[in-house]
Amino acid sequence: MPKTRPMDLSQLAQIAEIVGVVTIVFGLIFGLAQLRQFRQQRRDTAAVELMRSIQDREFTRAYRIVYALPTDVSAAALRERGEEAEDAAMTIGAKFETIGLLVFRQNIPLDLVEELIGAGVIDFWNRCQPWVHDMRKENSQPLILEWFQWLAERLQERGRVGQKPAYVRFRNWSGPR
Repeated sequence: MPKTRPMDLSQLAQIAEIVGVVTIVFGLIFGLAQLRQFRQQRRDTAAVELMRSIQDREFTRAYRIVYALPTDVSAAALRERGEEAEDAAMTIGAKFETIGLLVFRQNIPLDLVEELIGAGVIDFWNRCQPWVHDMRKENSQPLILEWFQWLAERLQERGRVGQKPAYVRFRNWSGPR
């Protein structure tokens, strides 16, 4: 029977080094998995918060009022419809302004906004754009609703208006498996 030699310090050091490297690799893998999970959780939370923000009574009322406006309504024409119409346009603009900034700062993914309210953002921008430009001139304030405009332009660049609706694109969807 052959005799086994006891391990010397250099062999123990090599084993410790290997164990250390393996521990670091597993730690990195675990950390990356946690980061990915955190990002998905953040995205899901953003989707829920976005939905909550556009489902309140004030937004719904403003949406109906502004949707009834003609495309390219000027500030004068909007004001002729009364304070309620201008307040509704401001409510919509402020909501989309906030969403635009959150997209820019990557707190909410653009593709999520595109799927949830993309066509609405573009449509409302088309209706309110002259009013916004008039307000900017009247107040010498080019920053009024700047992120609303930015968001609408990004969504237009992505071709949101020309896309097929979800009920057509995903007609054969069978859900997660």
